[in-house]
Amino acid sequence: MNKTVVGIVGGVVVIAAGFALYANSNHSGSSDAKSSSSTSSTKVSGKVLALGSTALQPLAEQVASSFQEKNPGATITVQGGGSGAGLSQVSSGSAQIGNSDVFAEEKSGVDASKLKDHKVAVVGIAPVVNSDVQVSSLSKEQLRDIFTGKVTNWKDVGGKDEKIVVINRATGSGTRAVFEKNVLEGQSAVNTTEQDSNGTVQKIVSTTPGAISYLAFAYLDASGIKALNIDKVTPDKKNVEDNSWPIWAYEHMYTKGEPTGPTKAFLDYFSTSEVQKTLVPKLGYIGLTDMKVTRDSLGKVTKN
Repeated sequence: MNKTVVGIVGGVVVIAAGFALYANSNHSGSSDAKSSSSTSSTKVSGKVLALGSTALQPLAEQVASSFQEKNPGATITVQGGGSGAGLSQVSSGSAQIGNSDVFAEEKSGVDASKLKDHKVAVVGIAPVVNSDVQVSSLSKEQLRDIFTGKVTNWKDVGGKDEKIVVINRATGSGTRAVFEKNVLEGQSAVNTTEQDSNGTVQKIVSTTPGAISYLAFAYLDASGIKALNIDKVTPDKKNVEDNSWPIWAYEHMYTKGEPTGPTKAFLDYFSTSEVQKTLVPKLGYIGLTDMKVTRDSLGKVTKN
């Protein structure tokens, strides 16, 4: 995996101009698009702003770059900010696409009925620790006890005598919501340091002895950190596909109503084999067609 891509901190990748230009000049299906076709024979032009989930950001950036190479007249800007920001910005019309790790129905203050869900991939999420931590596997109960503050030293879960430094994601993070839903199961997380992106968490955990947090699979290939097994199950693609690894989520790209113009063309490109069979697995995500189960907004899992 490209470490330069996954090492972006909190990041903003602006492939053309700044946020204000897009907020004022283009909404989903903007009339300034010269073409809405995504076929190879007709080039697409126009501006699209996609922001939100930092777990989805590495994939969205790569797909945007590839799309622009094929459509030089298109300007795709990808920004982070968290799933909450993505959903609120697309709802207000400030962005054409809101990237989210959670269903819009799970976010308070968002009218999901006005948003169109476009699932583009599946993301796995894993607990990660600084490489100095002498623990490679935890039970879900031990992991829950750490993040709720019941366990504060690694010696209590099989490691050396070392203080546990918990790093959490900020409120509004979809990655945090997925982790807490599947691990904490209704219990409250301990008050601790909070960070606003996968990239920032990756950097802090890698440089902080005794640190623990959680990251999207796309951020696991970095020096100074290691992913933990849970109940002896490895966080990998195969285990996500059949729900043996339960900490996963769909990557959603929401639009306000049906997309048109360059927004529709960009989203259509995500469903191509070039993206689903090449870029998605290359960057550590799981293709939708590879999943052996489905999950709804209430968390119910059904076998395909």
